[in-house]
Amino acid sequence: MEQWERVKVMEESCNQASAALKALEAALSQVQAALPALRALDAYLGSPAWHQDRADDEAGAFPPQLRRGVLSEDTIYDLLTDYRELREQALSLPEEL
Repeated sequence: MEQWERVKVMEESCNQASAALKALEAALSQVQAALPALRALDAYLGSPAWHQDRADDEAGAFPPQLRRGVLSEDTIYDLLTDYRELREQALSLPEEL
């Protein structure tokens, strides 16, 4: 490999890594901001309030246009599982390169 080719490859590597780290930084900021919402959903799932809301929904107490995906156990559970898996994935990044 010519010297100029090596510099070109390293420049591309630097640009790729820089873009990835900036995207990760932005995503981490968004997740940090969403932590109160995730905690609220974690407390809501399976709570007496959630069970009452689900029963009332099944009884037709809510307007039909109301979005109520949170009344499905899978919606919140899957979201919380995704958070936990992504957190583990982030923690598994090596300290040493």
